[in-house]
Amino acid sequence: MRRMQGSRFVFGSFVLDPGAGTLLRDDVPVAVGYRGLKLLAALVGRPGEILGKAELMDAAWPGTAVEEGNLTVQIAQLRKLIGQADDGGEWIATVPRVGYRFTGAVEQLAGAARKPLPLPDKPSIAVLPFAAFSSDPEQESFADGLTEDLITDLSRNSGLFVIARNSVFAYKGKAMDVRAIAGELGVRYLLEGSARRAAGRVRINAQLVDAVSGEHLWAERFDRSLEDIFAVQDEVTARIVEALLGRLRALPPRRRPRNLEAYDLCVRARKLFDESPQMAREAHLMLTRAVSLDPDYAEAYRWLAMNHWMGWVHWGQPIEPARSTALELARKAVAIDPNDAGCRWVLANLLAYERRFDEADAEFARAIELDPNEADTWATLSDIEILAGWVDKGLEHIRKAFRLNPFPPSWYYLTLGQAQYAAGDYEAAVETLRRDETYRTSSRRFLAASLAQLGRLDEARAEVELFLVGNPHFSTAFWAATEPFRDVAMLEHFVDGFRKAGLPE
Repeated sequence: MRRMQGSRFVFGSFVLDPGAGTLLRDDVPVAVGYRGLKLLAALVGRPGEILGKAELMDAAWPGTAVEEGNLTVQIAQLRKLIGQADDGGEWIATVPRVGYRFTGAVEQLAGAARKPLPLPDKPSIAVLPFAAFSSDPEQESFADGLTEDLITDLSRNSGLFVIARNSVFAYKGKAMDVRAIAGELGVRYLLEGSARRAAGRVRINAQLVDAVSGEHLWAERFDRSLEDIFAVQDEVTARIVEALLGRLRALPPRRRPRNLEAYDLCVRARKLFDESPQMAREAHLMLTRAVSLDPDYAEAYRWLAMNHWMGWVHWGQPIEPARSTALELARKAVAIDPNDAGCRWVLANLLAYERRFDEADAEFARAIELDPNEADTWATLSDIEILAGWVDKGLEHIRKAFRLNPFPPSWYYLTLGQAQYAAGDYEAAVETLRRDETYRTSSRRFLAASLAQLGRLDEARAEVELFLVGNPHFSTAFWAATEPFRDVAMLEHFVDGFRKAGLPE
């Protein structure tokens, strides 16, 4: 049974909204994690049915091999969070050696449709996830990689407005009317298609749809040698740009990977960054293998650079050698492909952490020149601007990032909450930082500071306690010394909030 898009589910005193990522008990948010929400949505969406362990693990960890024990832990946590049903029994029943079943009565409500976003003042497009012809993880990874590369290639055209990858993948596997999707993303055109590779061949179907009129503007089928995959991507991009903008001057070429196994590893690794330290380690292994297979693969180097940076900034790992290694890798990525905006913004971010602010600003400017639609550039720039004391700019640019990426990764909410704290809008910061997308990440320190500034000290200290479970070596002094602050007053503002919340000095 396919769930209705935008549906909410009511059971007992709970309301689950899978689309919004929220669970309410008597209108009060329940702090359930991302995996728990995915499992609960799968179970509640099919009440009374037995869901096998493999199906549930695929719902919570799509495309990822995980131990069955992870499922057991998540189910136990869910049961603890939602308590017993009205009749005193469990909401979630165990079916020995098979799986689990949701036992309670569930009412399905049609959710309020998301308000359509206004169209930009230039041709706007979203590339929907290309469908694989099977559930084989290798085929899915190939189709996902093709989707992401087409987004990157299109977004480099300054005449287009292109939605970021994170947001289009929110629609993967969902049956929805193209007009509804276009309205939610605020675009006029959608590219959709399918892809398969087998026996050294690649077959791709693609079509460009005007979501306003429903008209198909362009469609084509490609059947080529697998070695031609990047030439096919270039051809699809050129045809779309021509259909929407007419013939344009060719952009500087991107440097493509030479090894398809390295390409596959990079596609898989870049999905794991925001998940956990364990997932980050898995990504590190994949990316290290990718660069050993293809020593001139710029994108693999830049994600490896980010992996090292996140280790010491977000996962509590030692600052050295991660810091210097990250900078070295980012410089190598830019040297290999100076026309890749992603490599530029990663280097810009790392240069800011080295306090080489003039160089960082120049790299951000170059990244935006190369790809004005790269939402991650705008979000990262916002983070650096806030710490420089440029609050208005920082808020403007994180909002721009959200427009390009309406369903963003967790760190966008961290950046927005940090900007709202910097602006003194503590209530808004609390609301942002309690969203399930970012709650339980390192953003908790800013949530604690915001609560403390509002005088809600008991709540602030509870958040500090939870934050320190995952970051036992955190100190305010070390954080203040290593973050790229340019403005003393802004630094003091954050330190004041951390101290009031009770974070370690």
